Amino acid sequence: MARTMEPVAKKIFKGVLVVELLGVFGAYFLFNKMNTSQDFRQIMSKKFPFILEVYYKSIEQSGMYGVRQQDQEKWLNSKN
Repeated sequence: MARTMEPVAKKIFKGVLVVELLGVFGAYFLFNKMNTSQDFRQIMSKKFPFILEVYYKSIEQSGMYGVRQQDQEKWLNSKN
């Protein structure tokens, strides 16, 4: 019975590993896109504001302040 479970366990492990790698690369891509594009951050503020809040908090934790204020100023000025 143990021998028949080994291939299944390996497949499960590989599947979990692939899902985790996709998650890490997806998070990196999303962070990089938000970090380089103010327009993309505006889209995120409309569709997924909770993700944008995590982005703002993470960059503020790293010592970069003022991005949130710059975004809000630009978005308010573009509405007027």
